[in-house]
Amino acid sequence: MTGAAEAMGLLNIDKPKDWTSHDVVARVRRLTGVRQVGHTGTLDPMATGVMVVCLGAATRLAEYVTGLPKVYWAEITLGVATDTYDATGRPTFEAPVPPLSADELAAALQPFTGRILQRPPIYSALKQEGEALHKRARRGEAVEVQPRPVTVYEFAPLEFDGRVLTARIACSAGTYVRSLAHDLGQALGCGGHLSALRRLAVGDFGAEEAITLEQLAAAAAAGRWTSLVLPADRAVAHLPAVTLAPDQARRLLFGQPVPAAPASAADQARAYDRQGRLLAVVRLDPTKGVWRPVKVLVQPDPHHADLPRAS
Repeated sequence: MTGAAEAMGLLNIDKPKDWTSHDVVARVRRLTGVRQVGHTGTLDPMATGVMVVCLGAATRLAEYVTGLPKVYWAEITLGVATDTYDATGRPTFEAPVPPLSADELAAALQPFTGRILQRPPIYSALKQEGEALHKRARRGEAVEVQPRPVTVYEFAPLEFDGRVLTARIACSAGTYVRSLAHDLGQALGCGGHLSALRRLAVGDFGAEEAITLEQLAAAAAAGRWTSLVLPADRAVAHLPAVTLAPDQARRLLFGQPVPAAPASAADQARAYDRQGRLLAVVRLDPTKGVWRPVKVLVQPDPHHADLPRAS
């Protein structure tokens, strides 16, 4: 990878506090000169931590990162509920925090682990009738949000001083940590809100390898920002890999199906050529025994377009 025109890959950005996800994308676009830049799911302005940004053709893989599990460090302040479920909102309820032993706290967290139904905050980027909920809520419109299933793999308390709880939370995509904080406060009868949040991981993208925007700016000024770009196939590392012969690779790039091994059991896979270049994400068609392209990431050679019709 030598420059913006050829850039395809991922940046693991450590999002700073008070920046929107759109702010980060705009900054990355300015620093790198890459026009095609996209993020893999919003992270609230109040939050910091892992935000995976896709460059070039890798933006086509954003949905695969968005769907990965997340890990957070969260600070929950009990005794005050807010309308946004976090520290940026207006207080709506206050009450004394009941005394809680370690065992009682663990018991209070238990209902919020496993497969649960969660109602997202009305102040969120979720859309209803084509418009973000937070826009409707700020206009004072009545907003009804239906609960939806999410999975909380871990809700482990780290410290608790009788009012402020810090915890490690591992959860499925689509889980709102703000809602966990609010619902915990409701269950305890004292109210609660999320007062700080740091995303520690998205899948195998960890905070320990994340770069700051300042580091990206310094690398861009030195003409070496591409050294910070991660391979695009990190976005689909959870899918099995298939390697194609040259004629199969050529067919795939022109949208043609290619034979799948008889033992193929995966619904989707990442397809490579023999040089180790990621070509596409493919989906198995079990009725025909072929892989069909879902996301093609490499431009085919227009001089080799003499291919038969798709089967």
